[in-house]
Amino acid sequence: MATMARVGAGDQSFWRAMMLGIALFIVFGFAQFSARGFVNVGAVPAYVHFHGAIMIAWLALSVTQATLIQRDNLALHRKLGWLGAALAAGVVVTGSFVGIMAVQTGRQPPFFSPPYFLALTQFGMVCFAAIVTFAIARRRNTEWHRRLMVGAMIMLMEPALGRILPMPLIMPWGELLVLVIQLGVFGLMVRHDRRVHRRIHPATVAGMAFVVVGHLGVELLAIFPPFAALANGMTPA
Repeated sequence: MATMARVGAGDQSFWRAMMLGIALFIVFGFAQFSARGFVNVGAVPAYVHFHGAIMIAWLALSVTQATLIQRDNLALHRKLGWLGAALAAGVVVTGSFVGIMAVQTGRQPPFFSPPYFLALTQFGMVCFAAIVTFAIARRRNTEWHRRLMVGAMIMLMEPALGRILPMPLIMPWGELLVLVIQLGVFGLMVRHDRRVHRRIHPATVAGMAFVVVGHLGVELLAIFPPFAALANGMTPA
């Protein structure tokens, strides 16, 4: 019985550590980019700051939710759950808007074409919304819910990695490297699954599939002629 209790406590600690570690990594990715002088914070539009604030709030709440589960406070966890859903929706709406405005104002990174960057931001938000929705639908199944939520956070690692990796030097392979790193983080979940459950949990596989489909979808959408024409038509004259 004591051994089972230790395994349960270790399991909860692992998921909280994953949430906290990924959240800190994402914040660090954006913070170091600004600290290195690549961003003129004062010139950044207010809607970009708003998007960042919502994303940080969602990350913080996700870590809080994992902490509440670790402390066996399921009642408060459930009460805050719908706030998390609302913040996730805010991340999607504002993230999509920021991506569109970046293309319309010519503010997308120079190593991304307008069609690619538009596909990256729009399809990326669709995939994030899909995995969070799936996690909410499976909220009564703890093993599925927390793995899918961690998967959603791994998706948000992409823009942070884009600010950490030397993307101008490694394109067109930069996005492939981002995918490899994201799958490497899933590898920690695979190892944990095998240690605790003696098998890879299907929710872990589902999360990996969401990320892979996200990257593949961006690549295909960016070269889809009607979408490429739309994106190029949005750029400033």
